[in-house]
Amino acid sequence: MAEEGAGPVRYERDGHVVTITYDRSERRNAIDGDMRRAINAAWDRFRTDDEAWVAIVTGAGTAFCAGADMRSTTGNPAGDFPGSFWERPTVNSLESGWEIFKPIIAAVNGPAVGYGVTLLTWCDFVIAAEDATFSFPEARIGVPTIVGALRLPGMINRQYAMELLLTGETIDAARAHEIGLAGWVVPPADLMTEARALAGRLTAGAPLAQRAIKEMAVRGPEMGSVEAIRFGETLRRVAGATEDAAEGAAAAREKRSPRWRAR
Repeated sequence: MAEEGAGPVRYERDGHVVTITYDRSERRNAIDGDMRRAINAAWDRFRTDDEAWVAIVTGAGTAFCAGADMRSTTGNPAGDFPGSFWERPTVNSLESGWEIFKPIIAAVNGPAVGYGVTLLTWCDFVIAAEDATFSFPEARIGVPTIVGALRLPGMINRQYAMELLLTGETIDAARAHEIGLAGWVVPPADLMTEARALAGRLTAGAPLAQRAIKEMAVRGPEMGSVEAIRFGETLRRVAGATEDAAEGAAAAREKRSPRWRAR
């Protein structure tokens, strides 16, 4: 297992599965400026690591992520925005919309607050411990959540999304599962075992084909139907010209398991 990062975020790769752990447990993994930079570096590493095919994101200690640390003395928890106000980029992190088309699993081990829930809206799978909780408290402190308001209504029933966003109330894991925010709820002791098992199942698929499928799922709903189909057929042709596509066909003919290389 390869491990990098001894600061507020740990990046560990075991085979083709990466575990990114938010590790500022003394502050319930609330994000300050230093942690924001470490988070962005970890996700950028995953995005560009050819051997990393699937990610699991979780929190150290008893919390998943307690949102932004409003007492940060190390910089903006939202990240650095160089230049003047009008020149500032708005997409500077995974939560704000970095395009990472590799599969991502969230293993929610405790409270997910603000940024913590926004992160879930960019994950493909959410596995929650039975004692996990979820909240967007921004409306109760007079600060609107923007990306959460954009993403959550497309992830779950709009009325349930607006209830979370506008009341600022906290829901438990059972309710999160009921409304579709969490796909699975498991005992806390089984959380990482279940997440790793799902990651293992995902690595059995062709990684480049999976990325094309995820990109189609993300981009397609924003396109007209004709444009979406044309885009999808282009992705299919690109993926079909890869070494993995040839390997998949050969494995099917030879009745063996394919050996994917992400090429």
